[in-house]
Amino acid sequence: MGKLKTRKSAAKRFWVSGKGKIMRRRAGNSHLFRKKSPSRKRRLEIPAPLTPQDAKRIRRLLGV
Repeated sequence: MGKLKTRKSAAKRFWVSGKGKIMRRRAGNSHLFRKKSPSRKRRLEIPAPLTPQDAKRIRRLLGV
């Protein structure tokens, strides 16, 4: 069986951490910052790991 191709749309949205977790960006961090508190904006900057159920599907898209 040949290699799996990487889905480029998934590769732009997700990445693998050093410990092997699939990471994602948090939603709501692109505009309308005026109404968001500084602590909320800082919290949105921190990447989040995917849930195990989602990570299993995304792993196949990434070809990992």
